[in-house]
Amino acid sequence: MNDFLKTLGIEKENRGGFHGEWIGSGPKLDVISPINGEHIAGVTQVTEDEYDRIVTRAHEAFLQWRTLPAPKRGEIVRQLGNRLREAKHELGQLVTLEMGKILPEGEGEVQEMVDICDFACGLSRQLYGLTMHSERPQHRMYEQWHPLGVVGVISAFNFPVAVWAWNSALAAACGDSTLWKPASKTPLTAIACTKLAAEVCRANGVDPAIFSLTVGKGSIVGEKLLHDRRIPLVSATGSCEMGYRVGEVVGKRLGRTILELGGNNAIIVTPAADMDMAMRAILFGAVGTAGQRCTSTRRIIVHNSIRDELVSRLLKAYESIPIGDPLKETTLMGPLVTHEAVETMQTAIGRIKNEGGEILYGGEPLDGPDYPGGHYVKPCIAAAKNEFQIVQEETFAPILYIIGYGTQGGTAVSAVDEIDAAIALHNDVPQGLSSAVFTTNMLEAERFLAHAGSDCGIANVNIGTSGAEIGGAFGGEKETGGGRESGSDAWKAYMRRQTNTINWGTELPLAQGIKFGD
Repeated sequence: MNDFLKTLGIEKENRGGFHGEWIGSGPKLDVISPINGEHIAGVTQVTEDEYDRIVTRAHEAFLQWRTLPAPKRGEIVRQLGNRLREAKHELGQLVTLEMGKILPEGEGEVQEMVDICDFACGLSRQLYGLTMHSERPQHRMYEQWHPLGVVGVISAFNFPVAVWAWNSALAAACGDSTLWKPASKTPLTAIACTKLAAEVCRANGVDPAIFSLTVGKGSIVGEKLLHDRRIPLVSATGSCEMGYRVGEVVGKRLGRTILELGGNNAIIVTPAADMDMAMRAILFGAVGTAGQRCTSTRRIIVHNSIRDELVSRLLKAYESIPIGDPLKETTLMGPLVTHEAVETMQTAIGRIKNEGGEILYGGEPLDGPDYPGGHYVKPCIAAAKNEFQIVQEETFAPILYIIGYGTQGGTAVSAVDEIDAAIALHNDVPQGLSSAVFTTNMLEAERFLAHAGSDCGIANVNIGTSGAEIGGAFGGEKETGGGRESGSDAWKAYMRRQTNTINWGTELPLAQGIKFGD
């Protein structure tokens, strides 16, 4: 076992359920590193009965946790952030080992956890309601926010810890407990984080079941979680297909959902763009995490007058990308998460060709001693049309589509019409998560951000599609699910709103001037 695994309390065999104590007697899950295909550790998943015990304890912990004043809850979350800060390097290594992203990204993901804990600590003193003037004399009307209950958190493999923290830190500050179901590909990071959270809870004399964990099959444990009326809110990150299932089941019982689903993110590059800035943003957005981010850059909508220059520079840059072991400092792109992900990418490349597209660079699997495990590929650049069916879908792999717009340099079409055409192409996909435009033209930038501009939840100017900060609400529209996590007023999703009216007079006037009886 690696030293950092021992430091984090990861053993050769681990139990996958936590409700103040570690349990798990179900099927064994073998965790394999995408870096080299080697076995990291085993996890014993929870049974259905154990799941029920975990939820029961999470609810009991909530009933006590909600009575603790919010600033005191925030102080415990702050301490959790400090504990994560202390373990940043070890947790970052585990994220890389288990998921495959390069080490700076692994540590960056842990930093997101630290940041959201700091945010949630401050938030704990700012759970504001509003006061409204009543139409009735000697009445006071206001609203307040109460803790909601047990929050189910279903996280995806590509951000195995940050998404949990986005939800659990805010939920804890709001007075909720959380039940975390991590992706089956990345359960070890969840176990490590839960152990750190339990350590902090015990040091403060609070029930560690406020941060509960259940590792189990989605078809069994996941389905039970979705149907469970003891869980009023389910926050789920994953594919659009998964989101349809979550929304259907939870909605049928009138539960709430926060859905963070697929993205088909585009960058518009206009003739007024700073090409050097655009290149850096495209490379990180398209190649970072081997194209396995929901905010990864999938489409480049580039003006035809500068298309050749952009493609030439991209080809040169792609040829120099260091691909390999993500634990090495020099590596910029690690492996895909599984061999099945490699096969999915190859299928997508075949569909690009069949629909009339052209592969401009890469896409092929890599093998040999530098690429063990069969999970490595060359990132792909393809010339395509936005209406291709494969372009309309999200392929979770490093495939970048080049789509032209506008004239080759004539003046027959106005610049306003051209940017509007680019925005129309940009919006013409089912997903709506992240978007960007690169331009030094203020009119183009403001048009992109206007009501008729980008239809995504995130819209940037001269910044790429990846790398959102925790201070802003994160999420998207259309098939991306409409959910919002992390900053701004996303905390309201984790609480229940209550309107209160107090009559401090001696009469009982009715609203709207209604007269009833004497």
